[in-house]
Amino acid sequence: MKAVCWHGRNDIRVDNVDDPSILDPRDAIVRITASGICGSDLHLMAGAAPTMESGDIIGHEPMGEVVEVGAAITNLEVGDRVVVPFTISCGECFFCQHTLFSLCDSSNRNADQAKKFMGHSPAGLFGYTHMLGGYDGGQAEYLRVPYADVGPIKVPQHLPDEQVVFLSDIFPTGYMAAENCEIKQTDTVAIWGCGPVGQFAIQSAWMLGAKRVIAIDHVPERLEMARTISKAEVINYETSDIYETLQDWTKGRGPDCCIDAVGAENHAASSLQSVVDDTKTALHLGSDRPHVLNEIFKCCRKGGRVSVPGVYFSSVNLQWGTAMNKALQIRLGQTHMQRYLEPLLQKILDGKIDPSFVITHVEPLDNAPAAYEKFRDKADGCIKVVLKP
Repeated sequence: MKAVCWHGRNDIRVDNVDDPSILDPRDAIVRITASGICGSDLHLMAGAAPTMESGDIIGHEPMGEVVEVGAAITNLEVGDRVVVPFTISCGECFFCQHTLFSLCDSSNRNADQAKKFMGHSPAGLFGYTHMLGGYDGGQAEYLRVPYADVGPIKVPQHLPDEQVVFLSDIFPTGYMAAENCEIKQTDTVAIWGCGPVGQFAIQSAWMLGAKRVIAIDHVPERLEMARTISKAEVINYETSDIYETLQDWTKGRGPDCCIDAVGAENHAASSLQSVVDDTKTALHLGSDRPHVLNEIFKCCRKGGRVSVPGVYFSSVNLQWGTAMNKALQIRLGQTHMQRYLEPLLQKILDGKIDPSFVITHVEPLDNAPAAYEKFRDKADGCIKVVLKP
């Protein structure tokens, strides 16, 4: 089959690889019909993620049609149309039983690597480093899905791929980011980053009852989407001082809730610190470019709530003194995907949101290398790419 493979920094190729097969009775094989390129895939492309190996199949936002099931699978049948969440979860361990699916104790095949680095292992993820299981990703013609009795969600035939494919990651990720803010009806929510996760965080903040939502970016197309479709007030950090503007707009108090929908991306804040962090990265000094988080700590109101869905990999130089002295409440982590699939599918069915609004480009799988570059460079108004095998 054809698959999108990582071969090193800024070296993404479409290779011919072996078809997947059933390796465990709880497996299923899915023929992929749509698969998104995620902002966190750009971290892989940039070489920022450890434990990648040349030839790794990437991608973690897939959906498609079930073509084969293992002997233990009773919830899926050949022909079912499914979205596959990016977290691989067993459904049986302590963490899965407490709906903390991204912390599954059983699914990371390379848990020992993760334990050495982090102390404990999170769940295995599709197409995302050998430290997180080394599983083949979903930017391919077919995908083996472990624990298929727990992960995939069946979707109705009448909904197009574009409306449901983002249940695989970015819609639940934006929703959990907003949910982690414990939004109250009087709250002002500020969101750094107007990429796809940021857009879903904006819309989720409204769904959870925010009084006001402010979005921060510098890409004109993303700011326009945040303003016109997601209905946020917007700040362009290239033309406005974020701290001064937020203080002015909140009468000196600061936002009640702040969301980092950027993570380790290297151009997302207005401070000189971003230049310093870029330099450290270029020199391999281990910075994960935390300028957005440091800016959030400065801007958020005292006692405010900070949510971090943005991806980080290594050590960061954070202004913890600011966060501690301001008594900020911080929640972060990979999304507990299976917790959100059914309720968010229902929101789509009820017409409360059409997630396809973020798609700007649909490309055949063969165009993946160029699509990655376009997405990385934000060229041609690119906000979100969906690959169609």
